[in-house]
Amino acid sequence: MLKNHYHVVGVMSGTSLDGVDLAEVFFEFNNGQWDYRFGHTFTEPYDDRRDKSWLASLVNLSPAALDEADHSYSLMLGAVINRFIKANNIKGLDAVCSHGHTALHQPKKGITRQIGNQKIIAEVLKQTVVCDFRVQDVALGGQGAPLVPIGDRLLFGNYDYCINLGGFANISFEQDGQRIAYDLCPVNIVLNELVKPLGLSYDDRGQLASQGKLIPDLLAQLNALSFYAQKPPKSLGLEWVKRNIDPLLKGQQHKTEDLLATLVEHMAMQIAAPLKSNAKLLFTGGGAYNDYLLQRIEAHKSLKIKVPERELVEYKEALIFALLGVLKLREEINCLSSVTGASKDHSSGVIFNLNI
Repeated sequence: MLKNHYHVVGVMSGTSLDGVDLAEVFFEFNNGQWDYRFGHTFTEPYDDRRDKSWLASLVNLSPAALDEADHSYSLMLGAVINRFIKANNIKGLDAVCSHGHTALHQPKKGITRQIGNQKIIAEVLKQTVVCDFRVQDVALGGQGAPLVPIGDRLLFGNYDYCINLGGFANISFEQDGQRIAYDLCPVNIVLNELVKPLGLSYDDRGQLASQGKLIPDLLAQLNALSFYAQKPPKSLGLEWVKRNIDPLLKGQQHKTEDLLATLVEHMAMQIAAPLKSNAKLLFTGGGAYNDYLLQRIEAHKSLKIKVPERELVEYKEALIFALLGVLKLREEINCLSSVTGASKDHSSGVIFNLNI
C-alpha cells in the first residue's frame, strides 16, 4: 500500500560547481496534490582549487578514469550526506534521493553519465538510496534532461513559467496539456568563470556587469549560436560551452565588466524570448540573486517575477530530486516524454535498498 507521507533527503550537485546541496524534505500526498515542507538544508562547498578543477575536467577523462572518478566521488558524496544526517540528527528517513554530478552529457550520441550513483553510498549511509535518474531516459531516446519539470507541474503549477538560473537557465511550462521544458542558455557556468581572475567566486548581485558596456559584435555572435534556433526538446552541457562559448571569449581584450555586461544581455534576451507578456514567473537558483540579470530580463518583457524564500531559491533542485526519488519509490511517472523527447513517460532511477 502506498504511503501518503515521506521523509527524505534530496541531494544535488549542479554545473555551477558551487557545492553539494542537501535538503531534508517532508512530503505529503492528499487528494491528488503533493505538498512539501523543508527541514534542514545545507550546501557543502567544493574546494575552489581541488574539487572544482577536478569536476570541470571530467569531460576529458577516459572511460576507465571516469569509472575511477565515479567510485571516488561516490565515497565523498556518501561522507557528505552522512555528515549532514548526523549533524542534524535526522532519523526515520524513507530514502536519500541523489542526482549525483553530471560528468558527460551527449544525448545525441546516447551518452549521459552522472558520477556518485553507486551502491556504495547506500552502504555508507545504511539507507535506501534512489539515484541515477538520467540514464534510462537517454536509453529511451530522450535528452535525459531537464528532469525538474515534473516537480514544477506537481508543486508549482500556479506559475505560468518556472525558470531556474543555475549553471544553465532552464524553463518549464504547460502548453496544450503537456509540460514543456528545455535549457535556454548558459548562466553561472560562464559568469562565474569570468570573475575568477578577479579573485571572485561570482559577480555579487550583478554589480560588475551593471558597470560594463555592451560589445555589439560579441553579442551578435552569441545570439547567432545555432542552439537558440533549435526547437525543444534540447539541453546544454559543459561540452557545449567549451565548443561554442569559450572560443568566442578567448583572446578578448575587453574589460571583464564589458564581457559580463554583454553576456548578461545575451542571457536576458534568450530568457525573455519565449515568455508571454505579464506572465507569472518563479525564478530560482543562484542566478535569482543576480539583480542586474533580472532587471535586464524585465527590460525585454513585462513580467510578474517572483523570487521566493531563500530555501526554495537555493534548494529547489534538491527538493525536486527528492520528489523524483519518492515517485520512483511509488513506481510512478517522474520523467516526461514531452520534456525530454523520450519514447514514453516513465519512472526513472535506480533504487538501492539497504535500510540496515
